[in-house]
Amino acid sequence: MDKIRVGVVGLGHRGRAMFKLAADGFDYVIPAAACDIKPSNWYEKQWLSDAAFSEIFPDTEFYENYDEMLDKANLDVVIVETGADIHAEFCAKALKKNINVLSDIPNVANLKEAEQLWKAAQESSAMISTGANPNEQKFTVLLKDFYKKGLLGKPYCMEAEYIHWNLPKSDENIHLNENGDWRRLLIPIRYCTHSLGPLLTVLDEELRKVSCFGTGAHSDEINAIKKDDMMCAQFQTDSGVVIRLMRNGRCRAKIGHHNYRVFGTEGYMERIDRFGKPVIRYNSMKELDTNLKEIGGEFMPPEYADNEKATGHGGMDYALLDHFFKALLNGEPAPISLKEGLAMTLPGIYAEESAKRGGEVICMRYPWDEDWTTEI
Repeated sequence: MDKIRVGVVGLGHRGRAMFKLAADGFDYVIPAAACDIKPSNWYEKQWLSDAAFSEIFPDTEFYENYDEMLDKANLDVVIVETGADIHAEFCAKALKKNINVLSDIPNVANLKEAEQLWKAAQESSAMISTGANPNEQKFTVLLKDFYKKGLLGKPYCMEAEYIHWNLPKSDENIHLNENGDWRRLLIPIRYCTHSLGPLLTVLDEELRKVSCFGTGAHSDEINAIKKDDMMCAQFQTDSGVVIRLMRNGRCRAKIGHHNYRVFGTEGYMERIDRFGKPVIRYNSMKELDTNLKEIGGEFMPPEYADNEKATGHGGMDYALLDHFFKALLNGEPAPISLKEGLAMTLPGIYAEESAKRGGEVICMRYPWDEDWTTEI
């Protein structure tokens, strides 16, 4: 394979951005097909676009029917960029036709979908990779390297926050909600992948227990959809590692977005937003200088810092596509496997159920477990 015929399903803000980045950033990518139930997303100018996508990609075939695209477009890859609550079915259909998939996160919306997608992946000759771009950020790259060098030791406690300060009706959110309400309606703790994904890269075990609480709703808009302003979950592994996660549905302070803290037996690393300036701080007891060191906390992965094509969420999106396409061309495993994707997705589903039960501690299972079940 020297050319990759790429299709995208879901032409909201992110779907259009990822499709254009794939086409513009990689000479071997052929932007072959696009699919959306709203033709206006293809034929009309959209948010932040200089022209309609039908004008930008005149040789790309547009489909309203996903099954038809899979049957007729002769695709090597489908990028699944539908709403975050409806990824699994689109991924499974492509896998059943042995078409490679890059799936945005969360991978699934419930445990039944997890079982179905896991089975589809096991039975397919195609690759499915998880589009978790926070796993490509500078902090994650440095954290994994810090861990591999033994400077962190064994992680025993970690924390993460994803505080999105934009209000649901703000101008900044118009383009995010243009094709659906999933951001407004999804229970906050369910969108946990951005936070858990980077932390799980330095764990060799899954999260196994969770207790979660919500704050309740404190505004008319949030009350109308019965959604917590904030939710806090605490997870634990079998060996006793604890992870605390804070997620919001509404925030009145202009703070965020992503903060991480990792405590290890030999060292420490954090990424924090300090007065609008993200920084990474770290230290290790194995170094002569054990004081905290500070460097910039920008998202750009170090290996792409001088690459002019590396754009999209500070370069994370480009890194995600680059690693995925190279794995495909070289016959290598998925850069972020479905197993990794489900390990960062399913805890949010269990956490939501815990919150519904008043913070009850719930044991978590995964499709690769012997005692797997779709019942909680």
